[in-house]
Amino acid sequence: MNALFSDASKANGTRRRGWVFYDADCSFCTSLARWLEPSLLRRGFHCAALQEPWVGIVLGLPRKELLSELRVRTASGEVLAGADALLHLARHIWWAWPLYALAQIPSPRDFMRAAYRSTAARRHCQSTLCETTVQRFPVSLR
Repeated sequence: MNALFSDASKANGTRRRGWVFYDADCSFCTSLARWLEPSLLRRGFHCAALQEPWVGIVLGLPRKELLSELRVRTASGEVLAGADALLHLARHIWWAWPLYALAQIPSPRDFMRAAYRSTAARRHCQSTLCETTVQRFPVSLR
């Protein structure tokens, strides 16, 4: 399994830069991963579902924490999560690089992290009225 994560290993002539782990139970996450996968593969990133049995072992996280957000494991072994993981990927994709550059400024980076957390908390919502929203802001029907 070490060869899977080695910086020196090559896949199709491309240096392996890491793995992207997404929530396969989330249709938004899965669609985004499928759309980005060809671009990520060309840049040395492989995709796998967080639900794969080996992922929790490799990342060393309990299942509940594991499924909380997107994860990227770099070839050097660093594990990034959430917006920081997305920004790491943006750094390697030419059309997404401006987002990475903008995130070097503290205020936009903080906003991106907050926006990611908000989106991740509601990613399983099937309508505009999310279960988590109902619990936080109860509405009286009277």
